[in-house]
Amino acid sequence: MKKLSNETYRRGPLWVLPLALGLVVMVLPFLGIDAGTQRITVSVALMSMLVLGLNMTFGYAGELALGQSAIYAVGAYAAGIFAVAGLDLPLTFVIAVLAAAAVGLLTGVPGIRLGNWSLGMVTFFLVLLVPEVVNLFPKVTGGAVGLPGVPLPTFLGAPLNGQAYYVLVIGVTIATFVLLRNFATSRHGNALKVLRESPVLARSLGYSVPGLKLKTYVIGALPAGAAGALFAYQDGYINPASFGFQMAVALLAASIIGGADSIYGAVIGAAILTIGPLRTSGFQQFSLIFFGILLVLGGLFFAGGIAGLARRWFQRWFVDDRLLSDVKDVLASEVEFPRIHGKELRATGVEKAFGGNRALRGVDLVARPGTVTALIGPNGSGKTTLLNVVSGFYKPDAGTIAVGGVAVEGKAPHKVAASGVSRTFQTPLIPKGMTVAEVVQSARYARDRASILAAMLRLPSARRAQREDRAEALRLLNIVGIAELADKPAADLPLGTRRLLEVTRALAGDPAVVLLDEPASGLDESDVQLLSSVISRLRDAGATIVIVEHNFEMVMSIADEVNVLHLGEMIAVGTPDMVRNDPAVVESYLGKAAREELERRNAAQQGGSK
Repeated sequence: MKKLSNETYRRGPLWVLPLALGLVVMVLPFLGIDAGTQRITVSVALMSMLVLGLNMTFGYAGELALGQSAIYAVGAYAAGIFAVAGLDLPLTFVIAVLAAAAVGLLTGVPGIRLGNWSLGMVTFFLVLLVPEVVNLFPKVTGGAVGLPGVPLPTFLGAPLNGQAYYVLVIGVTIATFVLLRNFATSRHGNALKVLRESPVLARSLGYSVPGLKLKTYVIGALPAGAAGALFAYQDGYINPASFGFQMAVALLAASIIGGADSIYGAVIGAAILTIGPLRTSGFQQFSLIFFGILLVLGGLFFAGGIAGLARRWFQRWFVDDRLLSDVKDVLASEVEFPRIHGKELRATGVEKAFGGNRALRGVDLVARPGTVTALIGPNGSGKTTLLNVVSGFYKPDAGTIAVGGVAVEGKAPHKVAASGVSRTFQTPLIPKGMTVAEVVQSARYARDRASILAAMLRLPSARRAQREDRAEALRLLNIVGIAELADKPAADLPLGTRRLLEVTRALAGDPAVVLLDEPASGLDESDVQLLSSVISRLRDAGATIVIVEHNFEMVMSIADEVNVLHLGEMIAVGTPDMVRNDPAVVESYLGKAAREELERRNAAQQGGSK
């Protein structure tokens, strides 16, 4: 059987297939489906939007915000109250979505400082607060009894009957999926995956993590507000019990089963969690047990959910692995290392203490363009601490740090990154679910901005930014010799290639200073030689490179200047040969006996020369 070409799979208009399926679902009433099936389909559509919003925050950004059902309630009550007051559907819909966005923004405030399960618990309290807030305003919300008398939706005064309401719900669902699908596949979606992998990595790439989190919560809240507005009209009655604990757990189960990091997985999960219980008598009595089992099974056996399994299966059996056309073009082009505009890094009198432990004691460091400045020393000497201070993750207790003469000490990490400081980490931070090219592209997110609205609407500015990101990523990957891997899953690469990928990502933001934290750790000899070659070429291109490394021979072969830290103090600075024969350096690495042996050998050599 002939397989689908990789080019068509990745770049062809395959999105037309789910769009066409959605349009078919939209016209089903005109093909004769009964009212009961229409109601079930509407319920699946509404829950799909809820799960989709949860997937944005949980699956893509890795932020476990469980207040989705509470935001759903806000949208429903906002639309219902104003519908009872006589407003048309377009106005009630806008009010509901804006109210949901406001709650999403409010949810983002604790999310800035919290994460994972802590954030999940805080946002879950929103669910518990819904009946309490509803009971505070019984004249408006109906209290615990619920809000009755929500009229049929009207558009310019004309009521929308059952079929028209059905078409409206499916149409809004399709539009929501189109917008968020465009968002998820854009550079903004890649940024969320970086945030999911590590907020530290996101900051090092110049992302404003608080701002990115707030945007994510608001975007995730919008589908819930839209679904709530439409739900208010489904029965003409809103009951606070519809938005409780059971709904919150069901949404989480649907997200995990369908695929938390998938757009279309939201439909799969919503269909299973909506249709399945309807086919089971007495479900309400055991619903929480059922949802709990689904969560456990999903976590154990459905990595990536059903959508993820289907995607991997389809790629394996029905898609070839040929290189894309732009990758072939890059591989056929001449490899030309561009000129890098490095800037001087100067750290003076830097001190940093953690409690009673003085990690850095008045450290000076100067790194100049076109040089490799090595920073070596025993474990615990303060090397990585110094890199963290330079890149803004630690604030120095004293001292100054300047890049190109501009002070950066005390600035937030994303602002230091914006000043031109790029870095790698001891353990490569490579986000899952991203290709090699996307990992490199992620470093350009903070540098070249395109609006979220432009991405959702696929405007020319967003498409142009994405093309430029990929072209630059392929060019850099070709320079380091791994362009043929551009569309492979980055997390599956061997360690040596992942470290090369990290170096490539560090270059994508046109850095003034590159900080390499133990880039050769765990590599075999051939990988070390390849890495050394890349670093040497970066230096020759004008980069300012600071490298922390335990591979002494590698450092001696590529460094122009070696700085030796010991117990937080700089004990030696000089050329590799000078440092290699410095007694203080030898003692810090090998002990006092080794230093004394070196001194005797040097004295004997000096005596022999006389």
